[in-house]
Amino acid sequence: MADNYLEKQYEAYEARKAAWEKERKYGKKHSLAKRPKTEEKSKGSENTPPITSHPESTI
Repeated sequence: MADNYLEKQYEAYEARKAAWEKERKYGKKHSLAKRPKTEEKSKGSENTPPITSHPESTI
C-alpha cells in the first residue's frame, strides 16, 4: 500500500466537499413558486368515499 494513503484520501474528500459547498452557495437558485392545483384533482378528492378500518368485519 502506498505511503500517506489515508492523508491523500482525506485531501481528496476535502476538495470534493469544498466544491460541493461552493456550488451550493453560489449555484442555481430554485424557484419557490408552487404550481396551482387543478380542478380535476380537487374534485376527485372530494368524491372519494371514506375508508373503513376493517371491511371484512362487517359481515
